[in-house]
Amino acid sequence: MLSLDEALERLAAAGREHALAGCERVSTMASLGRVLAADVVSTLDVPPADNTSMDGYALRAADVPEVGTRLPVSQRIPAGVVGRPLAVGTAARIFTGAQIPPGADAVVMQEQCEADGDAVRVNAQPQVGQWIRRRGEDVRSGATVLTRGSRLTPQAMGLAASVGVASVDVVARPRVAVMSTGDELVMPGEPLKPGAIYNSNRYTLRGLIEAAGAAVNDLGIVPDRLDATRDALRRAAEHNDLIVTSGGVSVGEEDHLRPAVAAEGSIEQWQIAIKPGKPLALGQVRRAGGGAALFVGLPGNPVSSFVTFLLCVAPVLRAMQGMPASLPRALPLRAAFVWPRPDKRREFLRVRLNEAGDVELFGNQSSGVLTSAVWADGLVDNPPSQAIARGDAVRFLPLASLVGA
Repeated sequence: MLSLDEALERLAAAGREHALAGCERVSTMASLGRVLAADVVSTLDVPPADNTSMDGYALRAADVPEVGTRLPVSQRIPAGVVGRPLAVGTAARIFTGAQIPPGADAVVMQEQCEADGDAVRVNAQPQVGQWIRRRGEDVRSGATVLTRGSRLTPQAMGLAASVGVASVDVVARPRVAVMSTGDELVMPGEPLKPGAIYNSNRYTLRGLIEAAGAAVNDLGIVPDRLDATRDALRRAAEHNDLIVTSGGVSVGEEDHLRPAVAAEGSIEQWQIAIKPGKPLALGQVRRAGGGAALFVGLPGNPVSSFVTFLLCVAPVLRAMQGMPASLPRALPLRAAFVWPRPDKRREFLRVRLNEAGDVELFGNQSSGVLTSAVWADGLVDNPPSQAIARGDAVRFLPLASLVGA
């Protein structure tokens, strides 16, 4: 069996070979989840001028030799208004975000001041620079604020906007086809015949692909026939960058996916030393006009399909967009459970954080129990054959970081 690290190296290489060449310019407002194709460089200082971080009074610290000093209020400066130079021996009423008037070197918050007619009594000794945000203390003009290859988060969108960037260059969104194979599959809302099951993997994979920032092309359920499977693969390859399936890649007589991919391109069947999930297929499907779409076949059990997508397909999508394909850094946390009979394979246990900041284990770790994936907010990455005692340090991988790293 391949180790997960070996499999990830091969998957990352395949993703880079199928890297997306195109890019597009999109509104910063609509860029959530997209990957930058070029650095974002600021053309201005942020903040653009010294300003106050508090409502209060701008003054010269030297004009307040003692607590209780009374100063005339010479002007009022709301945010968005540029004040006049501050006259010596006076104060300016000022509001959060407003520019500091020339001549002022401190702000005293309003809670430490007392209005007295057209003057103010300062009830605290000011220090030079207090409550003043200096020009450029966040961003300097010419600084790279966001780097090529990074995914745009809500806070990154805000940072781009703060330096006046209305649109950004992003990598083309990966187009991913999802195929379901198996005559036993039916869709929710349809009658469940004896021997049939609802097609949950189709929903899970679609959601994971969208959460990973890719566009989904759902090809539905393909009949269990070799000709139908080959036809579906050809159609998927023409208009998509990656084809993802779950189940149907074994050597059984009713499993047509593996020979269909082999006939339409190439396929490698792997056994990866992880639990849940072990079988994985990597290949490509030729396009009629040249080139090929990448193919990844996942195991069919619901949790196995879910976990192997996070560990194997999400890194491929990142590599295709020019991002690092490695798994996110694990957090060292304490186990609030015991795991006395570990597997010989590297295990990924469904867990969640408790109020104490430790990780609890879902009681049933079977690969068919999808409720465990809903209950969990992370996975424990447990080395092969390693038992876990309560209080032991474990490697915690948040689900959110595995999907959208």
